[in-house]
Amino acid sequence: MPSAPAILDARTSDTTPRPVRAPARAVTGPRSWIALLVLLIACGAVFGLVDSTSSSSAPATLPAEAESQLVADELATFPDADLAPVIGVATRVDGGQLTQADLDAFTQARERMIAVDRGPGTENTADAENSDAADPGAVPPVPLPTDDGEAATILVPVSVDVDGGDLADIVEKIRSEGRNGLPADLSLLVTGGPAFGADTAGAFAGADLRLILVSAAVVAVLLLITYRSPILWVVPLLVVAVADRVATLLAGAFAGWLGYAVDGSTNGITSVLVFGAGTNYALLIVSRYREELRREPDHRVALGRALQAATPAVLASNITVVLALATLMAAIVPSTRLLGLSAAVGLLVALVIVLVGLPTLLSLCGRRLFWPFVPRFGDPDPSERGGWHAVASAVVRRPLIALAVTLPFLALCAAGLTHTEVGLEQSRQFRVQAESVEGLDALREHQDPGEVTPTNVLATTPDEAAVADTLEVITNTPGVLRANPSGQEGDRTSFRVVLDAEPASDEALQAVQSLRDRLGQVEGAQARVGGGDAEQLDSRAASERDLFLLVPLILGVVVVVLYVLLRGAWAPLLLITATSVSTIAAIGAGSWLSAEVFGFPALDVSVPLFSVLFLIALGVDYTIFLVTRAWEESVDHGTRQGTVRAVALTGGVITSAGVVLAAVFVVLGVLPLITLTQIGIIVGIGILLDTFVVRTIVVPAMIGVIGDAFWWPRRPGRAREAARREEQEPALT
Repeated sequence: MPSAPAILDARTSDTTPRPVRAPARAVTGPRSWIALLVLLIACGAVFGLVDSTSSSSAPATLPAEAESQLVADELATFPDADLAPVIGVATRVDGGQLTQADLDAFTQARERMIAVDRGPGTENTADAENSDAADPGAVPPVPLPTDDGEAATILVPVSVDVDGGDLADIVEKIRSEGRNGLPADLSLLVTGGPAFGADTAGAFAGADLRLILVSAAVVAVLLLITYRSPILWVVPLLVVAVADRVATLLAGAFAGWLGYAVDGSTNGITSVLVFGAGTNYALLIVSRYREELRREPDHRVALGRALQAATPAVLASNITVVLALATLMAAIVPSTRLLGLSAAVGLLVALVIVLVGLPTLLSLCGRRLFWPFVPRFGDPDPSERGGWHAVASAVVRRPLIALAVTLPFLALCAAGLTHTEVGLEQSRQFRVQAESVEGLDALREHQDPGEVTPTNVLATTPDEAAVADTLEVITNTPGVLRANPSGQEGDRTSFRVVLDAEPASDEALQAVQSLRDRLGQVEGAQARVGGGDAEQLDSRAASERDLFLLVPLILGVVVVVLYVLLRGAWAPLLLITATSVSTIAAIGAGSWLSAEVFGFPALDVSVPLFSVLFLIALGVDYTIFLVTRAWEESVDHGTRQGTVRAVALTGGVITSAGVVLAAVFVVLGVLPLITLTQIGIIVGIGILLDTFVVRTIVVPAMIGVIGDAFWWPRRPGRAREAARREEQEPALT
């Protein structure tokens, strides 16, 4: 029998680009072990040479030029800017008035908290009897009671130069020392900026490993169900797991070279994409391999044909997602650019590892890998039977009825958008319990709402009169409860402003905008407004800008890829329309679930953009898998019958791939941020809609309505005649 490299199915080799053929031979032939050895050496080099550490701090969500970011940068030059306070919220367990004995106990707690090593620059922090709460360097000698007498605050300065795990350790020691020896009827919760940073670092500690383990377990179970083999599932899972680790390391290194620090959430999304997309590629290749084993007795020949047939669809899928991710580099939000860079690099790495590692292992293992359901040479073709064939036949026979049922269903899902609120307060980002959030809530019960997260104003004030004039403008602005100067550096004065509104509420954001408008009219003031509410306002504006810029770019990239792949006038437009409708439906349904079932107060501002990106780019993958196979089958069987065969042949693998990808995205819920959970919910729903509704019903129904015109200007009949003429020509050796 001729060797595998010497034999290629004419049907496959005639339609496969020449650059695909030689690599396919290299990884499926008798010497495929050489390619596997090279791959293992390269992966080992990455593991040994690339640093695996990542930042445990939250990603930057504000552009460098945002007004609130400029305020934060300038405040960093003020005296004591190297210190930031954690806030101890002292209350009675029964909610009663604090007695003098209670305050004495909390005073002793403060002394224990101050004694903790809190980083460089905190050794000589002095007590100040009448210090302002905005001054982190001055620690009141006694707890400061709130106006209602039911709570008191304790300020403990922490160095801003510590972060990540070191900050988490410091805050944990402060909490422990503060509560150590405290009477049982007293409560002490530690919140404030450093405490939020510490809780973020603590929440992500070990989260990457949990995400990997849960993702691997989910993929393993689904592959086991799909393949019904106790052996086969190990091979793609092993390849994808290695791809995930190498991709994450290289993506982090590449981002580091460009000045980015990859954080836990970015690593999490990158891992989910690599696990999901890598498994999809593996499913497509193995499915085609199983088909070819029924037609060819030599497993290497069958694998070569399968790889050549599947590679164009895999490449088109990968290029679509990578180019869509690359559009994120045009974003003004740093965390968005970081995600685009990291995920794009990760998916390119995963593509190479899957296309090299999986075929080499399949080539070395042979048919026995499919035990106990080993495909045999001469087994019947499944394209003319089975549930998927029955569904596709019914849809293509009555396409208008199919569309009349599915489109209203998608519209009903999209109706969830009418009640969607966007704008999740930063302090509400945790999905898990966090003491910093509990402390902030406790503080809100005893202080004016705006006192908890005050607004900062920086203005040019050459003399005391300018200070007074600026302060008057601030205090006369609607929504401002009170204000006072809080710092001086040169001719710049900072003002601490308390708003009469709940943090991150529409009223608070309107008050910030009013402050900016009024201060902008003060001649020579050069005033800027920062603080938590200002950051929320700027974050919303930046996210909206990115959404309106990047969504058209993403759609444009996908349409261009579809035009290059399908070379038709109508098919790309129809397919992107179907995917867009599915995306809108998924965001609507996911938003409703997020609010009504999971009780999240609002969508984070980044969720709409990321949901559109993943749903458009990943959702069109399944359409690419289906339509490329539909064209291949249409050449031999006509458009409508070819579509039925394509659905029958790809129904199982695409369904498995969709369920795997949806499940892996839902696994994002193991990470501690609501934002990631919301993305997982929406994208998971969207992938399932694409798998079971768009790919199964909508696309075949559209082809059933349009017929051969779907491929125009290409014609299946013309391609069939060309193939016949080539078969009649003498074979080239």
